[in-house]
Amino acid sequence: MDKKPTSTLLDRSLGGLSSVAAALIAIVIGLALGLVVLLALDAQHAWKDGFVPILQAGFRNATNESLAKVGMHLSTLGQEIVEAAPLILCGLSVAFAFKTGLFNIGAAGQYTVGAFGGLYAALVLHLPWWLCLLFATVFGAVWGAIPGLFKAYLNINEVITSIMFNWVGLYAVNTITYGRGYGIMYNAAQAKTYAIKEVSPQSLIPSKLFGWDLYETFKYGSISIAIFLAVLVAVVVLIVLKRTTFGYELKACGHNPHAAKYAGINEKRSIILAMVIAGALAGFGAGLYYLAGGAQWNPQDSTTLPSMGFDGISVALLASLHPVGCIFSGLFISHLSTGGAQMTQLYFPGEIADVVSGIIIYLCAFSSLFRGWVRRGLVRLFAGKGRKEAKGNDTAD
Repeated sequence: MDKKPTSTLLDRSLGGLSSVAAALIAIVIGLALGLVVLLALDAQHAWKDGFVPILQAGFRNATNESLAKVGMHLSTLGQEIVEAAPLILCGLSVAFAFKTGLFNIGAAGQYTVGAFGGLYAALVLHLPWWLCLLFATVFGAVWGAIPGLFKAYLNINEVITSIMFNWVGLYAVNTITYGRGYGIMYNAAQAKTYAIKEVSPQSLIPSKLFGWDLYETFKYGSISIAIFLAVLVAVVVLIVLKRTTFGYELKACGHNPHAAKYAGINEKRSIILAMVIAGALAGFGAGLYYLAGGAQWNPQDSTTLPSMGFDGISVALLASLHPVGCIFSGLFISHLSTGGAQMTQLYFPGEIADVVSGIIIYLCAFSSLFRGWVRRGLVRLFAGKGRKEAKGNDTAD
């Protein structure tokens, strides 16, 4: 009677271990290939001025005694944490849609529109930070709902519509923000939106949590509790997908819409809600970044989509679409990006970190192959131990 539950638990454990191992294999091979690229560009400086800064990233300055004396030793690590928060949310956006059978390649557009909503609530309405975050979330959700509606009622592929609305959202936000140079949020003197800390300081996400001031620790201007909010949202997404009827219905519809429809699940409703939630997550991520004072929107220079949205695809794939995995993969991708900026630019361009990241994500496409290898190895390992124990028991008898 106990064999079936034990077998199910073992299968889950093996699945989790194999997924983590597959991601680690992809990271190790990706880093090794990145080192090969650095050696090909400049073998003399590849290790010290290229590969080591990538590995150390935000921790590089933590060992620098001269910076430590002036309290600046953790500022780069603070930058990593600030940029990781929106990456985690964009990864969750892509992963959530994937879990429900949809490919949300529109996270960049939803992120852009969410940023506009958050900035409007802060710079025009002067709302408190949590309401500004809500505005960013709602704006992203609305923009995510549009591809969902096209998919549900017209059966138009969400990849096509989400790509189109990425650009529609970008140029709409730029046009409204700029307002021919007289936009209500636009500071013509600086050619970008007004700084939140100067216009509406109550709209900034706080940096203190239970008496701990993150700014005093990291000495980075836009450090805030955003990373903790991102982790909290990841846990909520995990619970929704794993422990609720609503999450089960969304996943069932994604795996087999015909069977879900036969079981009485409203297919159209599930598609729309999945895209609404995916858009809300991307919008929330934009709010975490811009409402922390991480950046100001420049409508004249912002002619390309924010990389956060597309980096979210990398985060989701590296995490094997697991919500908690998105926390670690978001931190890792942010670590690589920061490491690229720490390289000696005299010898290597900072984009080398993007090459390494791209190689790792490309290898994630082979994650099922890696998982198969690891799983078979673990099964053999456990089976071998089982045979030895059985043999020992027989000998004792």
